[in-house]
Amino acid sequence: MDPVRAAFRAECGRLTEVLAEVDDVDLDRPTPCPPWTVRELLAHVRTGAGRLADMLAAPAPPRAEVDAARYFGAAKFTPQVDTDRIAGGRRDAQQSSGEALATGFERAWRTADAAVAGAPPDRVVRTRHGDAMLLTEFLRTRVVEVGVHGLDLAAALDRPSWLTPHAAAVIAELLTAGRPAPAALGWDRLTLIRKTTGRAALTGPERAAIDAAGFRWLAFGR
Repeated sequence: MDPVRAAFRAECGRLTEVLAEVDDVDLDRPTPCPPWTVRELLAHVRTGAGRLADMLAAPAPPRAEVDAARYFGAAKFTPQVDTDRIAGGRRDAQQSSGEALATGFERAWRTADAAVAGAPPDRVVRTRHGDAMLLTEFLRTRVVEVGVHGLDLAAALDRPSWLTPHAAAVIAELLTAGRPAPAALGWDRLTLIRKTTGRAALTGPERAAIDAAGFRWLAFGR
């Protein structure tokens, strides 16, 4: 199985297991992605995980124009896009119980995974932002969405991170453009992902080590 698809399946499967233990009280907790609650963030993740099914049902663009790194560009984090994203999560979460969210998420990602399995490896898809991307590159962004928001959900639910090794490898490689972080930092993959996505603050010595190494990673918004 392609490593990116394996990471998508592993991370979605782990979140499915976690959702089986989430109750309606948990759903109303705030998250590190304000103003979303756990319920609203889960609705956002459910929608994002299932996007590929409709994308693969649509006509394929003639060629890819954007990779996963460029997908997470500044245009995706404009105030208007963020406003629409927040409103969408809140709208999709209305009247959703924990059981409905868990069932809907599992159905969404499994449907998307089945669509991926039936597509050729060189398939090109068009995103809701209009980007033409190779299927594997867009699937890479789904691993980021489920994995990184999984960190947010774990924090909101007061649970240890459940990020899977498969997903951590895919996310870290994307965020650092495949380069290792400066050895002086001594970061494992989870720490690297937390630091590079703003889930944990950089210390003064860490910033100094990064500057001294001339290290630059992918700009990434919430």
